[in-house]
Amino acid sequence: MGIDMATRLGGTQIPSPVLTASGCAAAGRELDPFLDLTALGAVVTKSVQLRARSGRPTPRMAETPSGMLNSIGLQGPGIEAFLSDDLPWLASRGARAMVSIAGGAVEEYAELATRLRGARGMIALEVNISCPNVESRGEVFACDPAAASAVLAAVRGADPGVPIYAKLSPDVTDIASVARACADGGADGISAINTLLGLVIDTETLRPVLSAVTGGLSGPAIRPVALRCVWQIHRALPETPILGMGGITNGAEALQFVVAGASAVSVGTAVFGDPSAPERIGRELAELLVRKGFARLSDAIGFAHRSAELTDAAGT
Repeated sequence: MGIDMATRLGGTQIPSPVLTASGCAAAGRELDPFLDLTALGAVVTKSVQLRARSGRPTPRMAETPSGMLNSIGLQGPGIEAFLSDDLPWLASRGARAMVSIAGGAVEEYAELATRLRGARGMIALEVNISCPNVESRGEVFACDPAAASAVLAAVRGADPGVPIYAKLSPDVTDIASVARACADGGADGISAINTLLGLVIDTETLRPVLSAVTGGLSGPAIRPVALRCVWQIHRALPETPILGMGGITNGAEALQFVVAGASAVSVGTAVFGDPSAPERIGRELAELLVRKGFARLSDAIGFAHRSAELTDAAGT
């Protein structure tokens, strides 16, 4: 289309700015029949933990207006099975993998990063810090800048050999301060945002629909919140790359994240209705950038900030 769509995850160049979102397609097998995984910037895997986990009891998903709630509970086979099965499969397909990791203690994150060091096909780590810290009365790592920084410092100290992104929760007062703490701890970039905490009640039973009571809200309903978070993080940390996500369903919505400061985007909930969505959104984004007169995706990153500054300057 006459436009350079390449971008970077930290120091790693990728051919497309569109990735999957963690948790919405496991390790990519489900999407493989519907799109070319190698055409994506990367497949972001479901968060892997040290040990296998069965997750929470059902029901653990509920539809909401313009979105859905989930309370899966990080179900997964654990790092051993991931390294022996899922990651080699992605590598065999020629897909790039951004591996999401999660833990209940700082040491667990460090061990996961150590175990993944040098893994074939892995181009980046996404550190899911929206997990309860078992050593601090279950407080979520991402809600405490000091705890978030400690996790990223531990992962950086383990030297996984790839760029490290911190995935942040929007359920905080000042997301920019958490992002800054993660960058100070060693994060190369920020993934924003994770789901928002929500609740649905069944009006027949008058009880919460989800067995865990609350769950993570995703989908178009959260897009304005996600966009605001990306804007605030880029404004506070303009040199820190951002992987933006939250309710993206088409190229125009992806463009909003790019001009707000994201150098790449992840597509998640949209794949439940359209498994080819990430590839389609990449094409739509490229068409829009050409129409807007951009020769490179990189020229559009944060463009809305520059436009706002020019407007402010003209007003004064």
